[in-house]
Amino acid sequence: VLTCRSRRGVCAKCYGRDLGRGHMVNIGEAIGVIAAQSIGEPGTQLTMRTFHIGGTASRAVEQAELVSQIGGVVAFKNMHHVENAEGIKIVMNRNAEIVTLDEQDFSKHLDGVKLGSKNISVEMSASGEIVVRDKGEIIHKAKIRERERFKVNYGAQILVNEWSALDPGTILADWDAYTIPIVAEVGGTIKYGDVEEGVTMQEKVDPVTGKSSKVIVHSTGALQLNPRVSVKGERGKTMKLPDSEIFARYSLPVGSIITVEDGDGIKAGTIVGKIPRETSKTKDITGGLPRVAELFEVRKPKEPAIISEIDGRVSFGKELKGKRRVIVTPEYGEPQEYLVPKSKHIIVHEGDYVQAGERLMEGTIVPNDILSVLGVKELAKFLVNEIQEVYRLQGVKINDKHIEVIVRQMLRRVMITASGDSKFMIGEQVEWWVFEDERDRLMAERSEFMADGGTFAEAPKPPAAEPLLLGVTKASLSTESFISAASFQETTKVLTNAAMAGKLDELKGLKENVIMGRLISAGTGISEDMAE
Repeated sequence: VLTCRSRRGVCAKCYGRDLGRGHMVNIGEAIGVIAAQSIGEPGTQLTMRTFHIGGTASRAVEQAELVSQIGGVVAFKNMHHVENAEGIKIVMNRNAEIVTLDEQDFSKHLDGVKLGSKNISVEMSASGEIVVRDKGEIIHKAKIRERERFKVNYGAQILVNEWSALDPGTILADWDAYTIPIVAEVGGTIKYGDVEEGVTMQEKVDPVTGKSSKVIVHSTGALQLNPRVSVKGERGKTMKLPDSEIFARYSLPVGSIITVEDGDGIKAGTIVGKIPRETSKTKDITGGLPRVAELFEVRKPKEPAIISEIDGRVSFGKELKGKRRVIVTPEYGEPQEYLVPKSKHIIVHEGDYVQAGERLMEGTIVPNDILSVLGVKELAKFLVNEIQEVYRLQGVKINDKHIEVIVRQMLRRVMITASGDSKFMIGEQVEWWVFEDERDRLMAERSEFMADGGTFAEAPKPPAAEPLLLGVTKASLSTESFISAASFQETTKVLTNAAMAGKLDELKGLKENVIMGRLISAGTGISEDMAE
C-alpha cells in the first residue's frame, strides 16, 4: 500500500485482498474508512476490558534467557567477552550474536580440523563464514548452514562454550530482565569519582528486603559533577582497557545503583553498577493508546533518543558543558558528533560498531529522525511496527495494510528544498504528485533546450523536495479540498486562507461531496456508474 504510485486512493493490485470478504478488493471500496475502523475498534474494546479485570496489573513478562529450540553447534559472532571471578563469560558489546549451526554440516566441512589444538583458531566472520587459522594463516573457509540466530544483550552471561554441540532446549545465555549492568572490563581497585552522599548519591533502603543501596540522584547545584567509578592499578593510576588507550572509567547515569564499595578489589567482568530498566513498569492498553496517538500525531516523545546518522565506530570525546560527546567515525568520510546529557544513559560503548538509525542512548526514537536518516520506507516500517507493538501486547491482531493506509496519508506531502525554475517557493508543502508533475515538466523542457544546443547553465532547473511526515490532524487540515478541511477543525482559518489564495475545490473526495449534497466518488458500484 505504501509504495503504490496511484494518485487518488490505492490501486486494487497494490491493496490486494478485501479481508472482510476474502476476494480481491472491489474498485470503489472505501479502504480508508475500513482501516480507521479496524484500528479504532479494538481500542474501545480494550479500554473497557481494563475495567473488567478489576485493576490487576498485566505486567509484560520480560525475556531473561536465550534457549536453543533446535540444538546444533554453537558459534559466537561479533562477540567481545571477559571472564568474571566465577569463570563465567560476560558479553561486553551490544551487537553480539549466538548462532547455532547444523551439526552434520559442521562435521562434514571441518572434518580433520583439531579444534582444541593450541595453534588452531576458529572464528565466525562478519559474513557468516567459518574461518580456520593455523598460527594466524587461513587454512580453511566454509559456509555452514545456520539453524538459529540470537541477539545477545550487553552484560549477559554466556552459559555455553563455543564450538560445543548442544541438545534442543539448552539455555545459551541469561541476564537480569530488570536492570542493565555496567561491567568492568579490567581488574583492579575501585575508586569513586564525584560520588558524594547527599549531593549526587543517596542511600535508599528497600522496605521489603531491608537492604540499603547507593542510588545516583539528580543534583541541582552540581552541574559540573559527573558521578563515575574508576578502576585503579597498583600505583593508583587509572587502568586502561585491553588493547586500547581508553581509561577504565564508568559514568553513572541518574537512577543507577552502585554495586561496589570505594576501595574494593575487583576482577574483570565484575558488575560495578546497575541501571533499572523501564520495562518492568506495568503496561496496559490505556497506557498503550496514548502511544498510538503519539505515533499517529507525530508528537515528540517525552524522552527522545539520539540516533546515529551514519554507520561507524563509536568513540568518546572531551566533555562539553555537562554533556558527553559521542563520536561516530565511518570508514570513509567525516565523523559525526553527538552531545548527550550526563543524566542520560548511553547504551553504546567505546569501539562498538553502530549502523545508521541505531540509538546511542536510552529513550524513544523520534519518527522524524528516522525519516531524515533512513528514508520513507524504513519510517513506514518503524511506524507500523511500533503501532502493532501496542496491540500485540493485548493479543489483538490487526492487518498491517490498515496501518499502512493511514501512514500513506501522513506521507502524502513533500517540502520544497530548492525551487529551481518552478512555480514553488522554498519551504512550501505540496502533494507529491503535484511536485512530480512540475519536476517532470521542467525536466522535459530542459532536455528539449539541451537538444536545441542550449547550455547546461542556462537550461530550466527542476525543483527538489524532501518527504514530510505530518500527524493525522495536520494531514487532514492540509488536504487539497478546503471544504473537507473546514468541516474538520479551525473552520474560519481554513476558509480565510482558501479565500485569500483563491482556491478551487474540485470535489474529488468524499466529505466535500457529502457537504455539497452530491453523489460521493466511492462505493463498490462506482465502476458501473463510470461505465454509464
